[in-house]
Amino acid sequence: MPLVTDLDVLRDIATRIRIHSVESTAAANSGHPTTCASIAEIMSVLFFNTMRYATCSPRDPSSDRFVLSKGHAAPALYAAWIENGLIPAPEILKLRQLGCDLEGHPTPRLNFVDVGTGSLGQGLAITAGMAYTVKHYDKIDARIYCLIGDGESAEGSIWESIAFISYYKLDNVVLIIDANRLGQSEPTAVAHNLDLYKQRLDAFGWNAVIVDGHDVGALVKAFDDAESVKGKPTALIAKTYKGRDFPGIEDKENWHGKALGKETERILTHLRGLLKYQGDLKYTIPKPLNVAPQVNIRNITLSSPPSYKLGEAIATRQAYGTALVKIAQTNPRVIALDGDMKNSTFSEQLKKFDPNRYIECFIAEQNLVGAAIGAACRDRVVAFVSTFAAFLTRAFDQIRMGAISQTNVNFVGSHCGVSIGEDGASQMALEDLAMFRAIPGGTVFYPADAVACERAVELAANTPGVCYLRVNRPTTKVVYPNDHHFEIGKATVVFSSPKDQVLVIGGGITLQESITAAAELAQQKIYVRVLDLFTIKPIDQQAIIKNAREVGGRILVVEDHYPEGGIGEAVLSAVSEERDIFVRKIAVPRVPRSGTPAAVLDYYGLTAKHIANYIKDILKK
Repeated sequence: MPLVTDLDVLRDIATRIRIHSVESTAAANSGHPTTCASIAEIMSVLFFNTMRYATCSPRDPSSDRFVLSKGHAAPALYAAWIENGLIPAPEILKLRQLGCDLEGHPTPRLNFVDVGTGSLGQGLAITAGMAYTVKHYDKIDARIYCLIGDGESAEGSIWESIAFISYYKLDNVVLIIDANRLGQSEPTAVAHNLDLYKQRLDAFGWNAVIVDGHDVGALVKAFDDAESVKGKPTALIAKTYKGRDFPGIEDKENWHGKALGKETERILTHLRGLLKYQGDLKYTIPKPLNVAPQVNIRNITLSSPPSYKLGEAIATRQAYGTALVKIAQTNPRVIALDGDMKNSTFSEQLKKFDPNRYIECFIAEQNLVGAAIGAACRDRVVAFVSTFAAFLTRAFDQIRMGAISQTNVNFVGSHCGVSIGEDGASQMALEDLAMFRAIPGGTVFYPADAVACERAVELAANTPGVCYLRVNRPTTKVVYPNDHHFEIGKATVVFSSPKDQVLVIGGGITLQESITAAAELAQQKIYVRVLDLFTIKPIDQQAIIKNAREVGGRILVVEDHYPEGGIGEAVLSAVSEERDIFVRKIAVPRVPRSGTPAAVLDYYGLTAKHIANYIKDILKK
């Protein structure tokens, strides 16, 4: 692409970005002006010469995209959008103030930000997901640019993403490493040894180029050259200096994360003196080359209703795979991502149905989650992520940042609880409900059987925010008729009588065991009611309280999870203001051992015979 904006104009824009960054952080008396200064020329060349986008439509899916992974440099990003006219200049003086969307780190409250960043090491995975979607689903000539910090490159998640992008030959990715040498508390491990960065990236199969990050002409050429590289991604290793053009501060330690204080006016005077032009600048922003296809990802339905027999034994993880194919049959934008667990999570069913809509992310869970978040940006696909539930804990930071990013990604965790048996504690998810319950705005499904699981998949596909489905490895009996109507936040009584004395609440395996216990106790003239919550979050508070009072205010919760943060604590929260309701919760009390599923469940008191004894004990009090 030829030069579209004069180099002197690009230099002035870079200086203006520095001025905005200094002024805004001074007004906030906090922020990172020195790290903004190191990327000023990069931002100027990208936004005013290289990237193809429409200022009036920042989330146009046809446009090139930019991910600022080093989110603490947010003022430089905001400054670029001031200079292109989207944000009124006075707004940046409200930086970091309560009620202002120009926050300390960027979030999608701003229409030019796709994802929240700032928890370092995540932006490149998001870029990977965006690039995969643009290249393989939208099939347009748009590029994704990701700017990371050199200190951030120490994160292992960055190298997961570098491997993924190289493996899939995503030549529409351009990574920019802001190699400014300095971290927060001391120089970075690599500092200005740029050849070492290049050697590492070359080894991963990238087109790695070292460039002077403050030379706008060199940056223009480097970005132009990247467009001609086919079959491999490009990384620009930009040698920069923290606090560039801040005399007495440039390349000095102990200025990270600080407004310039008493140095502010001196630095601003110097920067203003560097400007060649006053008033409006003349620049050209290239337009997108293609128009992205129209996409409709609303009102997704199963292609056919569940078709099971009552009492039939089938694992909910298998029902997930069946449902995934069914919703994919009705919408071409349903995709699945997995971490080399597809033959255990049953996501392989979608790969068999349509291999183009399955993305193998291998054993790299942080990139797996980040790529899904990126793929779902701008509402281009409906993404389902599956792996063993225990391994999602490794990517909890990515998941929580997904909530900040307002993502609509669905997570499916299989092999939950001690019921997986012989594999032992490292494979047993006993923290996952607590983790996903803590995600703001999230929805947590715990389907009781195959029918409930298919409908949970359908509901999740249409539910905004982070959704989590907890599915079992062992088979469980079908307890619902195929035409049962499920709703988020609505529980169902699955076993009852007019004489019930205790309300039993379980999930998955323990719900099944509770039904068995209730049936056996009924033969002894002891009657209990069993409630299936279906969603742990939101929880059906009204149904819990109503049914508890109808049985005398006694609740027993039995769960295949640690006591902290699981179903029991969710139920306790729901009845916390009800003085007439008593709750006893049974959970896995400690790090479990290996054994057959039946033996382990029995050892930790989660089987029907133990549940019956808990009920009898409650009734004695």
